[in-house]
Amino acid sequence: MQKEKFSLKDQLFNEGKIIKIADDITRVYPAFKKDKFVKNVVQSFPELELKQRITHIAQCLRNHLPESYPDALEIIINSLPEPCNPTLNDNDFGDFIYAAHSDFVAQFGCSAEHLQISLQALEEITMRFSVEYSIRNFINAFPDETLKKIEQWSKHPHYHVRRLASEGTRPKLPWGMKVSLSVEAPLSILDTLHADSTRFVTRSVANHLNDIAKTHPDLVLERLNHWKKEKLQNPKELDFIIRHALRTLIKNGDSAALKLIGISAKPKIEIQQITVSESVQMNEYLEKTIAFVVKENCALLIDYVIHFQNSKGEMNSVKVFKWKQISVKKNEQIQLSKRHEMKQFMTTRTLYPGKHQWSLQVNGDIIHQQEFELKL
Repeated sequence: MQKEKFSLKDQLFNEGKIIKIADDITRVYPAFKKDKFVKNVVQSFPELELKQRITHIAQCLRNHLPESYPDALEIIINSLPEPCNPTLNDNDFGDFIYAAHSDFVAQFGCSAEHLQISLQALEEITMRFSVEYSIRNFINAFPDETLKKIEQWSKHPHYHVRRLASEGTRPKLPWGMKVSLSVEAPLSILDTLHADSTRFVTRSVANHLNDIAKTHPDLVLERLNHWKKEKLQNPKELDFIIRHALRTLIKNGDSAALKLIGISAKPKIEIQQITVSESVQMNEYLEKTIAFVVKENCALLIDYVIHFQNSKGEMNSVKVFKWKQISVKKNEQIQLSKRHEMKQFMTTRTLYPGKHQWSLQVNGDIIHQQEFELKL
């Protein structure tokens, strides 16, 4: 029997979820035509992808609620369940179904007339499910007013609202529309949030800085050094923020980023052996073994880099892979082995047969490289 293919869109948005929304609305608005709403929403689901379903639900809410936006919005807000547990501190994302509620606000309430009630509604909704995508409509349309509200949110008692202050202003939010803010504009907000007591918030701060580091690395390094001097955050949590915020720079071997996490450039090591498969079959493993002696006490960040060949035979796609981070003593002998699956079809890339290149990177420096053949 063939295993049924998993469908995220059907798990997140299905008839049961729509009935739940309808029941919640009927509870506070008895005139709501529940059955007609459910039918109108669900009948179009087979033709729609995940994000399209969110937009479609929001449109159906518009069609079945009072014509007045403030009246419709009041019904939606009153129908919401209790906020996510405020005593938790990480990964309590809430129910994805409420993404449609914030999309309703973004579609129909992003106007000067309704700005304040819409921002207040997003504050309420984000305590049930994050609204970092919808808030970006308001940032672009009304940057000054929205940023003023976001600054207030950075001090909100509920950690979902505080997280929104960082996540909603990220310059490179995955799958999110580009925001018109400069990268400097939200920095005062991050200054506040970096000292937060909840990992859900501090992870967002680190992701935000990692976005900035891709275009303004010096700005990120300056901010992190400043936070270290301020000592407003627990040292262990600040170390998490620093490492997570610098992960792209660290992978790229940025010397200033490595120094900030205690990794020195050009450690004194003597390579004794490097063995890498000269050829590997598609969907099998590239085998690697290295052996070396360290000539000083130091911390080592060992990565490997693969230059992938594209469909035109060009090795222009480069990916850095984490291997090991260790502290070693002078004259200590180290031996490491690693297997890397050369899977042909991945969500991020497709592999093609031909020449590829493997490199060993230690503390940001490439110290060895060689080609290998990928065969079908």
